[in-house]
Amino acid sequence: MQQTVSTSNHKPLLVPRIPEGDEAMVDGILKNIEDYVGYVPDGLRLYSISPPLLENHVRNIVYFNMGGTTLPRPLCTMIRYLVSWHAGCSFCIDLNEAFMLDMDYSLEEVRAARDNPDVAPLAERERVLLKFAVRAVDDPGSISEADMEEVRNHGWTDREIFDAVAQAAGNRSFNIMLRTFKVEHQGDLS
Repeated sequence: MQQTVSTSNHKPLLVPRIPEGDEAMVDGILKNIEDYVGYVPDGLRLYSISPPLLENHVRNIVYFNMGGTTLPRPLCTMIRYLVSWHAGCSFCIDLNEAFMLDMDYSLEEVRAARDNPDVAPLAERERVLLKFAVRAVDDPGSISEADMEEVRNHGWTDREIFDAVAQAAGNRSFNIMLRTFKVEHQGDLS
């Protein structure tokens, strides 16, 4: 699916202000993110407007990136990447491309998956789950028992299937938040 990605220079519709009394909690969360990633992505900074949602969102990120799930990190990253591509979320496309490059994948092989997930730089069984998860958020009504069996036949457990769809759905939600409030590129909230 070819997706048009906005490259407009809109100002963000929200500039997050940490609610009084929550500064220490939010600063601690953002410091942990900076220590892990090297900087605080503006997409996460946006969530500081609602500290409980920031905390929940970061817990979700930690689950998928620090061993909470048994899904391989490149698979989780490709799920986020393709979901973001389909949603036209420039911020998440760029962020997940950078994560894939940090894992030593080439930009060409990562971008080739945009139009054809069968060439995603993953093992075949991972591509099966990748396509399932992306399809689940794009067209959930089309998922059938036969689709579930196909994914199971590639060695995935029900929890792993659930995790993959949760990763895709959570990322779609994040895409919607960023696009709604016009946080399209790192530096937009500076």
